[in-house]
Amino acid sequence: MRLTGCLEEMERRSLLPTDHVAVCCVGSVARGWANESSDYDFNVITRTPWVRDASRVIAVPLQPSVVPAVVLHVSGRRWEIKYWAETQVDQMISKVTWERFEEASAPAKALVETEELFLERLSTCLALGGSARLAQYKRAVSESAFRALVTTRSLAEADSSIEDAAGQLAAGDWDSAVLSARKALGHTVDALLESEGSFGSRIQKWRARRFRETQPKALSFEDYWAMETMRSFSPEAPHIWVNHVIQRCKDLALEVEI
Repeated sequence: MRLTGCLEEMERRSLLPTDHVAVCCVGSVARGWANESSDYDFNVITRTPWVRDASRVIAVPLQPSVVPAVVLHVSGRRWEIKYWAETQVDQMISKVTWERFEEASAPAKALVETEELFLERLSTCLALGGSARLAQYKRAVSESAFRALVTTRSLAEADSSIEDAAGQLAAGDWDSAVLSARKALGHTVDALLESEGSFGSRIQKWRARRFRETQPKALSFEDYWAMETMRSFSPEAPHIWVNHVIQRCKDLALEVEI
C-alpha cells in the first residue's frame, strides 16, 4: 500500500497540527496485511490537545480524557486519524513500567483496549514524521512490562475459559463447552504469540497472520489450524474435541514465558 503524499493530504485539509511531533500509519497497512478495501489508520501525536471538530471522540482514562478522531475518505479509501497528546502517551507508558506491573493486584487490567491498541501498534507502525520520537516511544514500550502484561491477561482469560468449558462438560452442556473451548484456544494462542512479541490479540481476524509470522516453537501452524478449524470435531462426540483442546491449552500455557 502506498503512503506517499499522506502527510501532504492531511496538511492540505488542515488536519495536521502545526505542533505535531510524530505521525505514523498503524494497523494492517503498516503490517503489510492490507487489501484494496483496507482502511488507512493514522496516529498523530501533538504537544497540545487537538481542539478542532472531530468525527468521533474516544474516552480514555487519561488526562486529557478524550482522543479526538477524524474520519474521511480520500480517493475512495477510508482514513481515520487519531490525535494523541504527548502527555497521554507518557501516561500510557507509565502504566506499564515493571514497578507498576509487579505492584499491581490485577496487572491485566492496567490498560483499556484503546490504550493497549495504541501501545501494541507502536511496534509495527510506519513513521511518516517524527521518526526519532517514535523510536523513543518504541524503545520505552519494548523495555517496559507491556509484553508481560498482555501475556498475563491472555493467560488469565484462557484459564477462565478452560474452567468454563470443564464445568459445562460436567453439566452435560456440550454446546456451551465447545464455545468455551474455542475461546480458550484463542486466548492461549494469543498468549503464546504475545510472549514472543507479536501483539494484536484485540483484533482476532489477524491471529492466523500473526501466527505465521511468529512461528512459535511450542505449536506448529498445522496443529494450531487443525484446532482452530475444528478439523477433528465430531457432532456425535463433541466432548472428545473439547477435552483435547482443553488439554492442549493447559500444556501450551506451561510453555509461555512471562
